[in-house]
Amino acid sequence: MPCAKPAVSEGFADFISYYYTSKKEFQETYPSACVNFINGSQAVLHVPLALVTPLSLSRYTYSAVPKLYSLLDASSMESAGISEALRLPAFSQGGKGVLIGFVDTGIDFTNPLFLGPDQTTRILGIWDQTADGATDSGDRSISGGAPDPDGASSSGNAPGYGEAFPPYGTAYSKDEIDQALLTEDPFLAVPSRDENGHGTFLASLAAGSPKEEQSFAGAAPNAYIAMVKLKPAKQYLRDFYLIPKSAAAYQENDIMMGVSYLYALARRYSLPIVCCVCLGTSQGGHEGTSPLCQYLNALSSYSRSAVIAAAGNETGLGHHYRGAMAPASLSHTVELAVAENEKGFTMEFWAQEIELYTIGFISPTGEAVSPLPASTTDENAVTFLLEETKIRVYYQLADFSTGSQLILIRMEDPAPGIWRITVSASLRLRGGFHIWLPVREFISEGTYFLRPDPDTVITDPGNARGPITVSAYDHQTGGIYLHASRGYTRLGQVKPDLAAPGVNVLGASPSGSGFIRMTGTSAAAAHTAGAAADLLSWGITEGNYPYMNTQVLKSLLIRGANRNPELPYPNREFGYGTLDLLQSFLNLRNQ
Repeated sequence: MPCAKPAVSEGFADFISYYYTSKKEFQETYPSACVNFINGSQAVLHVPLALVTPLSLSRYTYSAVPKLYSLLDASSMESAGISEALRLPAFSQGGKGVLIGFVDTGIDFTNPLFLGPDQTTRILGIWDQTADGATDSGDRSISGGAPDPDGASSSGNAPGYGEAFPPYGTAYSKDEIDQALLTEDPFLAVPSRDENGHGTFLASLAAGSPKEEQSFAGAAPNAYIAMVKLKPAKQYLRDFYLIPKSAAAYQENDIMMGVSYLYALARRYSLPIVCCVCLGTSQGGHEGTSPLCQYLNALSSYSRSAVIAAAGNETGLGHHYRGAMAPASLSHTVELAVAENEKGFTMEFWAQEIELYTIGFISPTGEAVSPLPASTTDENAVTFLLEETKIRVYYQLADFSTGSQLILIRMEDPAPGIWRITVSASLRLRGGFHIWLPVREFISEGTYFLRPDPDTVITDPGNARGPITVSAYDHQTGGIYLHASRGYTRLGQVKPDLAAPGVNVLGASPSGSGFIRMTGTSAAAAHTAGAAADLLSWGITEGNYPYMNTQVLKSLLIRGANRNPELPYPNREFGYGTLDLLQSFLNLRNQ
């Protein structure tokens, strides 16, 4: 049976695990845990919180503890070549027969932008993870057997699941949404709202219906839509990572389950799918090897599928430090400014390849702590005589996903002022390391490195090899968005792949009527998701190019991208250029 209550209960901790046995054998291995399966190799263990607290990386692998993700803030269609492409008779389907799925803040299903020509909804499913109750009724699960959007019936469990899926929250079908829209108060029948508005805005950019009076149309106005409304992160993880109360935060495992729902829905309806993930974290080694990244890498190879990820909005904030140890040097000092109002944060130190380091601290008052021993079993707790700051340091000599040394530094109630982190190398083979502070939503504006490195700030899952990672540029000026995250990955892989319009972009208002403008790489990713749906519609639904997946679409979009002759390509800001769907299609048709 699925774990509905443990998945949402604050009394259970969540761990991401890989399994290589049968599901039954895996469950029997952890008798004290309830298990939800994400896919054929990844699962989530829900363990009573009393058995695992206080949470410590000395007891659990770093990759098993869910990372916390933040939203990436969100006449652009013309500059991306989308409007012109859709005017071509051979390319006018506008994403018809393709599903665009989002894992985000939900969707205002009452917005007329999401209606089809017959005035029924184009939303095939909403999984609201915040809603009470498990999806144990047939008409609210993937196995429900509601009509296929093209008229054919469909039934049977989602592939790989022997139980109703999704396992927690509540899923609503197209039929339920259509019935709700006929009532005086649709939210009584389908009580799922997008209080934030981020998901609604992105869905409108990717697949909103045309509104001539506002000169607005989504990139794929005839595509089907699916939405996962993520539940907020559990408090024990917010406490461990010291996330501010005001910040919206979402768990890695919930995102992975949401992606699994989208693919199960697409398979149920036999539709090609574009999966758009517009959330990000600075946690991880910035080489795309986290559990979520590995899952999206696998999905990127699926036929009839495209995975799109936003690059993040971390440039210019001083959140990344890159250090290099001189061969004869015994230590290196990192200077960190901490804001007056800073309550606490975690930061991550990643060694370059196989090097080993230890770290110490010098407080703003000059109190020094010698380099702490690197232990595989113990955590280091640091106290100061003159400050109330509490520092805990967790060493992992070789991270499970990367093989690199990880040092997680947790600073609670840090004294304001200039902190110095003293870094000592053991091997001095290559002498390089990186430190990342949290994303902008998780930390005070006045906390930053004094000598930051502006590169290597793509947020996960944008560092993953498989997905199409999208940065944002200003379609009015042609310049890159000031805060759009710069590449490359920690190991030098080219990311972002390309840039799309993401500055002052028009989209649906969260109020349910009217339009607003937003800026960020989320908007750029939504544009690209719509463009990918247009290509999938032409290639797969229309039968013109049936062998499409993320890698094929990535090549097509890169080949058609606009490139400034004064810039070298690829580069850390634009990747391989700016989105031009028209040129990508013309290149494809002329081959």
